[in-house]
Amino acid sequence: MTRRRWIAEHWDEATATLTGAQAEHMARVLRAQPGMEADVVAGGHVFHAEVAAVRLNRDASEVRLNLITELEADPALPVTLTIAVYKFDHMEWAIEKATELGVAEIVPVIARRTDKHLAEAAQKRAERWRRIAHEAAKQSRRSDVPLIHEPGALAARVKAASSATRIVLAEQERAITLRTVVEEAIEAAGTEMPVLELAIGPEGGWAPNEAALFDANGWKAASLGPRILRAETAAIAALSVVASCLE
Repeated sequence: MTRRRWIAEHWDEATATLTGAQAEHMARVLRAQPGMEADVVAGGHVFHAEVAAVRLNRDASEVRLNLITELEADPALPVTLTIAVYKFDHMEWAIEKATELGVAEIVPVIARRTDKHLAEAAQKRAERWRRIAHEAAKQSRRSDVPLIHEPGALAARVKAASSATRIVLAEQERAITLRTVVEEAIEAAGTEMPVLELAIGPEGGWAPNEAALFDANGWKAASLGPRILRAETAAIAALSVVASCLE
């Protein structure tokens, strides 16, 4: 039977501690007792662990585990997903699935065609997005949680210095596929794993001046094919293509 995987809030060389909702669930729902086995992520490493102590408290419940043996774990994909803010329920689904697929970072940006009300509310959503990523990382048994950046202006992200191969999914691009660009990056990296950044536009796509901004700053335009995809579908399709090339 596969053991549950938990992500510790605190740890040292020998122990890890769960607090808050994780501790409440483990203690109240699973009725954790000393000696119960679990897999726990601590400091980006996965360990086979054993519950050492359980403390239930209305304000500060915690479960402390002894770390026994480090386990092998697959690293995150060296991929950053820059994603224009769109309908929050669709975006939350995309964040969850991108986490399951192994993305390392997610950067929400405000594009020209981002709905004004969504743009204004995005800052308040960042913590919810982080919780969604945290839960998805546990469910998919990742050894880490993707970094969710604070929402920011698209132009600042496009112009930021980066050593990654930066790719913008563009509806007007027909000749160059995403797979082609990723395979070229893999070849150029030689024996190293290439670092990639993918930019996915909002509903309605990138505005013409945004497409020009990407081009002026060295981003490579690529296509996912002839079909027009929803933003959340495009994000998952793109990450699936990248994962199939890298893994």
